[in-house]
Amino acid sequence: MKKNEKKIISRRSFLNNAGLAMAAPLIVPSTVFGAKAHKSPGSKITIGVIGSGGQANGLTENAIKHKNTRIVAVCDVDRRRLAEAKSKVDHYYDNEDCTVYTDYREVLAREDIDAVIVATPDHWHALICVEAAHRGKDIYCEKPLTWSLGEGQAVVKAVTENKRVFQTGSMQRSGKDFKTACELVRNGYLGKIKHILVALPNGGNALWVDEFPPPPAELDWEFYVGPAEWAPYHEKRCHWDWRWWMGFGGSQMMDWIGHHGDIAHMAMNWDHTGPVHVQGVAWEMSPERNNLYNAPQKYQFECTYADGTTMTVGSSDKMPDLFKECGNLGTMFFGDNDQWLYVDRSGIKASDPELLQTRLGDTAFRFRKGTNHMTDFLQCIESREECIAPVYAGHRSASIGHLGKIACTLNVGFNWDPEKEVITDNPAMNALLTRQYRGGWSLDAV
Repeated sequence: MKKNEKKIISRRSFLNNAGLAMAAPLIVPSTVFGAKAHKSPGSKITIGVIGSGGQANGLTENAIKHKNTRIVAVCDVDRRRLAEAKSKVDHYYDNEDCTVYTDYREVLAREDIDAVIVATPDHWHALICVEAAHRGKDIYCEKPLTWSLGEGQAVVKAVTENKRVFQTGSMQRSGKDFKTACELVRNGYLGKIKHILVALPNGGNALWVDEFPPPPAELDWEFYVGPAEWAPYHEKRCHWDWRWWMGFGGSQMMDWIGHHGDIAHMAMNWDHTGPVHVQGVAWEMSPERNNLYNAPQKYQFECTYADGTTMTVGSSDKMPDLFKECGNLGTMFFGDNDQWLYVDRSGIKASDPELLQTRLGDTAFRFRKGTNHMTDFLQCIESREECIAPVYAGHRSASIGHLGKIACTLNVGFNWDPEKEVITDNPAMNALLTRQYRGGWSLDAV
């Protein structure tokens, strides 16, 4: 993420001082001209960044280079990282105008901020996004959309009701090869898709520690844990390593389901639906001595969709040899006549290489052009169009993992109603779709 410290001119003070001569150009948030109006020349999309880790760093560096943006605030509960984030933003603009916050609610309360980038640990996504939507902010949120399926429903509801532009950070949707693969599947070049393989990284980590020291003075650990169940601080349980603690994240499974699982949904036009049956197969912990993490090292589950298509989701070691011959991670589609198509970040492969030379006809389905995920978000803020990874798509892709986690941890199978979003054959299990927040935090209070 990034840091800040100094107040940008507010909309109110701008209007009050409009007649004053100024030595430097004003940063006029697009909200001054109305959210749905075309931006006036010279106006900027003002952005607050919430979170300051590695992913936030990359997103900030991407957003800051767009001429129509201005990053005016950064927020984190770690003051050391916050200072680093501010320094990078200030260095880019050659000033000291970026304001720092340790409470995301102060960022969202600023009327002069048009949009926020949310790149916190997963357990914070829902609370921040729901409040941001209610406060009229457009939102770029990292994947997975939320820590739990129920939280995802709340985010979709808030974004939809408040008519916000929302981009889920499933950036593979903007990649050329992924679009090509999805277009070939959507346009029927493999015939009826019968089975899909989704390979994600082997997950989990293992570490034994003899003591849990107090958190450093610059880190507000109480706020870091926030709505999650309490866990004692350790330097290897926060920042990058939070994902191995299931109270904060969901291992590599949830970290990557919004990539390769998302591509399966994108190709199959499943952005408004989900499986009808989920079966847990494997949830294997590391054999090493471990008292710091509780994420699985290996995992696998099976999904069946309403049209009969089946999908295997698992850690890469669970994939069959044909998949491993193509790559370690990615998405693989199997159609009629033993045809298959594989795609990951290294490119596309097919059972028939000629398929990859296909030129789609004029009437074929195509995704819009553009390969920069952040650019897509910023352009949609101006046009008020839907992003390529809208909130409901992010929710449905994350839901694959949420349902798989339940099936795997309980070693069960269950029927799922993708329209009502409930487990139908064991209703008591629906209590597992969300979590009870700790410490007075509540989505209802947002």
